[in-house]
Amino acid sequence: MTKPAAPAVPAPTSGLASLRRLILYVLLFALVVITASGLSGLLERLFRTASTLVYGDVAALALSLAFTLIGGPLALLLWWFVWRRLDDEAERRAPGWGLYLTGMYAVSLIIATTSLLNLATSFIGIRDNQWPSPLANGLVWAGIWVWHRWMWKHPRKASSHLEDVRAVVGSVFGLLLGAGGAIAALSALLDVAIRGFTATASLEPWWFPILRSLVWAAGGAVVWWWHWFREGGRLYQTGLVDVIIIAVGIFVAGIAALGGLGVILFVLLRLAFDRSDPLNDLLEPLAPAIAAAAIGALVWRYHRTASIHRSTRTRRASLLVTSAVALAAAASGVGVVVNALLAAAVSPLAGGATRTLLLGGISSLVVGAPVWWLAWKPRHQPRTAADIPPGRRVYLVAFFGVSAVVALITLLVIGYRLFEFLLGNVSGGSLLDRIRAPLGLLVAAGLVAGYHFALWRHDRALLAAAAPARRRVIDRITLVLGYPLDAAGAESLARGIADATGGARVTTWLRTDDGGTGLPPSAALPPRAEDVIRQLAAALDGVTAQHVLVTVGPEARVEAIPLAVPGGAALPAGPAPGQVLRP
Repeated sequence: MTKPAAPAVPAPTSGLASLRRLILYVLLFALVVITASGLSGLLERLFRTASTLVYGDVAALALSLAFTLIGGPLALLLWWFVWRRLDDEAERRAPGWGLYLTGMYAVSLIIATTSLLNLATSFIGIRDNQWPSPLANGLVWAGIWVWHRWMWKHPRKASSHLEDVRAVVGSVFGLLLGAGGAIAALSALLDVAIRGFTATASLEPWWFPILRSLVWAAGGAVVWWWHWFREGGRLYQTGLVDVIIIAVGIFVAGIAALGGLGVILFVLLRLAFDRSDPLNDLLEPLAPAIAAAAIGALVWRYHRTASIHRSTRTRRASLLVTSAVALAAAASGVGVVVNALLAAAVSPLAGGATRTLLLGGISSLVVGAPVWWLAWKPRHQPRTAADIPPGRRVYLVAFFGVSAVVALITLLVIGYRLFEFLLGNVSGGSLLDRIRAPLGLLVAAGLVAGYHFALWRHDRALLAAAAPARRRVIDRITLVLGYPLDAAGAESLARGIADATGGARVTTWLRTDDGGTGLPPSAALPPRAEDVIRQLAAALDGVTAQHVLVTVGPEARVEAIPLAVPGGAALPAGPAPGQVLRP
C-alpha cells in the first residue's frame, strides 16, 4: 500500500509576507540606531577620558554599554538573517528592502555629515573640549553610511526600488546645506564690509564665523556634487527628480532670490526717503539680503538651465513656479501699499511708520511684478486651444482657489472687527484703522482671484470652441415592423439601427395586422436591413427626442414619431443596445 503524500505547505500570502518584512526592517532599523548610539557614547567617553573609562556619569556609561553589547549583536544577527534571505528575488523586489536602505542611508548621511562638519569647525577658534562628541558621532555614522552604500551598490542583492530616492535625498540635503553655508559666509563678509568691524565686534576675530560658514558650505557642496554628479542623480528621468528640481531649485531658490532683492530695494528706499532709524540699524539687513539674492539666483539659474534639457512638462512647470513666486511677491506688495495708504488717511501724523510700511510694499511690488511679467507673459496668452500648454489650467485653478480662500478669511476678519467696533468692545482707534490690514490683503487677493478666474473662463471657451460638435444620441427607439422576420433577422436589424444611431436602445415589435400593405403577413416580402437603416437615418434627421417610435411600412418606408413622457417624468429603463423584445 502506497504511503499517502504529505499535504503541501501553503505559501505565505502577500499580506503576511509584507507584514513580516515590515517587522523585520523596522526592528533592524531600530537596532542599528541603538547600536550606533551606544558606540558613539563609548567612543566619546574614550576620547574625553583617554586613560580612565569609568569616569563621570556612570548611568550614561551603563546605557552605552547596554546599547552596544546587547543591541549590537542583535543587530548583526538580524542583518545576517535578512541578508541571507535576499538571495530570493521576491525579497529583493519587495518595497520594504528599498525603504529600509533609503531611510538608513539618509539618516546616516545627515548625521555623519553634520557631525564631521561640526568637528571641523570646532578647531576654528578657541573651543575647549568640543571635538570628542562630533568625532565619535561622525566615525560611527560614517561607517554605517559606507556599510549601507555598499549594500545599495551590491551587484546581486541591491534593491530595485527607490533607486532615485537615495540620490535625490543626498542631493537635496547637500544643496540646502551648501547654499545655507554660502549665504551665511557671504552675509558675514558683506556685513563687515558694509558696517565695519565695530558693528560686528566680538570676543574672536571677525573672520572666524566666515571660515566656519565656509566649511559648512564646502561640506554641503561636496555632498551635493557626489550625489548629483557622481551617483548620477541628474541623469534620472523620473518624476521625483523633476519635482525636486522644481520644488528646491526653482521654488525655494526663487523665494530666496526675490526676497533678497526685495529687502535690498527696501533698504535703499529707506536710505533715500526714511532716515528715522540709526544708519547702522538701517544697514543691518542689507548684507544677508545681498547674500540670499546672489546665492538664490545662482541656484535658481542652474536648475532653470537643467530643466530646459528635461521634458517639456518640466520646463513649463519651472516657468509656472517662477511666475507663482513673483506673483505672490507682487500681490503682497499691493496689499501692503493699500494698507499704508489707508494708514496715512487715518493717521496723517504717523508719518514715519506709514512711510516705512509704504516703502516695504513698493519694494515687494517693484521686485515681483517685472519677474512675473517676464515669466507669465500676459500679453502673449493663448489664442487657440492648441496654444494652451499642459498644466496651465491647474495653475489657474490653484491660484484662484488660494486667492479665494485668502479673500474669505480676510472677509471674516473684517466682519469680526466691524461687529466688534459696532458693539463697542474696543478701547480706541477708528474702524478704518482696525480693518486696513485685512482690507489691503482682501484687495490683493481679489485682484489675483479675478484675474485668474477670467483667464480660466477664457481658456475654457477656447477648449469648448475647439471641441468636436456633440453627436445627437437618441436614448431609445421602439421599432414596429409590418413584415415578419425570424429572430436572427430582427436582432441583426436592431443592432444595425443601434450602431447607426450611436448606441440607442432598440425594442422591436411585429405588427399583427397587414401593416397597410393589403396583403396577408405571410405574403409580404421583408425589406433589406440596409434599406431600413438608410431610410431610418434620413427620418431621424432633426429629431431631438429621447424616445422615438419608428414604423417600417411597405417598400421599406420608414416613419419616425418623437415621443415624450407626460409631465416630464424620467423614461423607464430600456433594454441594452440592440436587444430585441418580441411579444
